[in-house]
Amino acid sequence: MTDRRVGKAQRAHHAWCAWARRFAPLPTLLFLAIAAPSHAQTWPQKTVKLILPLGPGSATDVTARLFAERLAERWGRPVVVENRAGPDGLVAVMAFVGAHDEHTLLFSIGGPVTINPISHAKLDYDPDRDLVPIASASDSFLAVAVNPSLGVTSIDQLIRLAKDQPGKLSWAATPGLPQFIFAGFAKSAGLDMVQVSYRNFSPALQDLAENRIQVVATGLLPLLPFARDGKVKLLVVTNRERSPAAPELATAREIGHPELSADGFQGFFGWRGMPESLRERIAADVRAVGADQALAQKLAVLGQAMRTGTPAEFAAMIAEQRAKIAGIAQAIGLQKQ
Repeated sequence: MTDRRVGKAQRAHHAWCAWARRFAPLPTLLFLAIAAPSHAQTWPQKTVKLILPLGPGSATDVTARLFAERLAERWGRPVVVENRAGPDGLVAVMAFVGAHDEHTLLFSIGGPVTINPISHAKLDYDPDRDLVPIASASDSFLAVAVNPSLGVTSIDQLIRLAKDQPGKLSWAATPGLPQFIFAGFAKSAGLDMVQVSYRNFSPALQDLAENRIQVVATGLLPLLPFARDGKVKLLVVTNRERSPAAPELATAREIGHPELSADGFQGFFGWRGMPESLRERIAADVRAVGADQALAQKLAVLGQAMRTGTPAEFAAMIAEQRAKIAGIAQAIGLQKQ
């Protein structure tokens, strides 16, 4: 081969190499662009498991099973619920994180992502990376109630009475969000009240009815039978909207006490590295299920309100609540455990 031909061949080879280096990533990128939506469209390939941090029969458990039934119809695969009750939801979260399975989701209240990072000095999971928000499902209604013998019918009257009788009134709250919210409220209002703790919260309602404690913050649903019998007086719901089960009961924001405002949300979480397309697809399916008015009526009976949305909306909801809990923890001088 002549020098002239060699030079021409070399120039062609160099040009080809330069072109290859420039455009070699395209097949990979093209594959990823095609594969991602394809994965979202074909998922699930087998039974989907929902892990819960609460026991059977709880309102969260019933809600999860109602959604599971309808999602199974949409997905064409069974959706089973696995209860992993334990303190602060840690047992369920670690079971979910340890599953390493893209057919296992977490259905949880907010505590593992909003309260645990603030109340625990060390966690064996990363709330921001290991629990990926997919979609909220519903809000549990939370309420504040008092014993009728106090003669108060509003939060403002409760504040005045507590200030007139420092150290005389006692209160109790369900561990988690209700306890934080009421503790923050008492601190911001400058109230000197005695907190009573319960290993099992059920006796607290009877103690409230019999005036052994004077104030309780907990779910609205278990308070309603006592309220109907005149044994307790409901003052307010903490949620952003009124409860269909007690529409006459104002929200904390309506009466000018945003420090008592909080939503007991619960929803779906995915695994670390979950494809965004699949996350959006599942959220869309949850929203479609949430549009069922018959399901909304069943949730209302459970003391809940339907509240579905996008992954971004769920993430924003979590961030807002975590910031509020962090502020309360600082105000009350919470020591991490």
